[in-house]
Amino acid sequence: MKVIGFNGSPRKDGNTYTLMGYLLREIEKEGIETEIVQLSGKMISGCIACYKCFENKDQCCAVKKDAANEYIEKMIKAEGIVLGSPSFFQDVTAEMKALIDRAGFVGLANGRMFSNKVGAAVSCLRRSGGLHTVETMNHFFLSNELIIAGRAMSVAKDKGEVHKDEEGVTTAQNLGQRIAWLLKKLHG
Repeated sequence: MKVIGFNGSPRKDGNTYTLMGYLLREIEKEGIETEIVQLSGKMISGCIACYKCFENKDQCCAVKKDAANEYIEKMIKAEGIVLGSPSFFQDVTAEMKALIDRAGFVGLANGRMFSNKVGAAVSCLRRSGGLHTVETMNHFFLSNELIIAGRAMSVAKDKGEVHKDEEGVTTAQNLGQRIAWLLKKLHG
């Protein structure tokens, strides 16, 4: 089994990455492979609504000039998907929005190919926007019929502050344990 995590923060190795690390380490403790992909510095554009994915039905986006298809392939191969984004203006980052729009459309076009995978959302925020950010990522899960294990959030601004949010860290660790438990129930 494998869980793939996508860090939608434009800041490499920032608070969202750190919070996701707490979650993924709990999954690894249960013998489940994990991988984290950082969207920072990678090119991924938004969906152009060409609908070619509905015509081709090849589990790929017709736009081939960026990393979207590489990420979609990683999602296909995993049993669990964790999406992480800091709250930028009360929502996900542009990078995360591009990923969920592109992967979500391809998933729908191919018979909801992510159906019954386990999903979870992670968000770091300064003052507000975390719930809306999580909800945006959950819409990807719900539209593609994934099983949502839960969510984790942390209040953190400057790099490293996530370590000081004991409740946020504990919530992420508990979510990692819940994802592992759920995956074992579904695939064990």
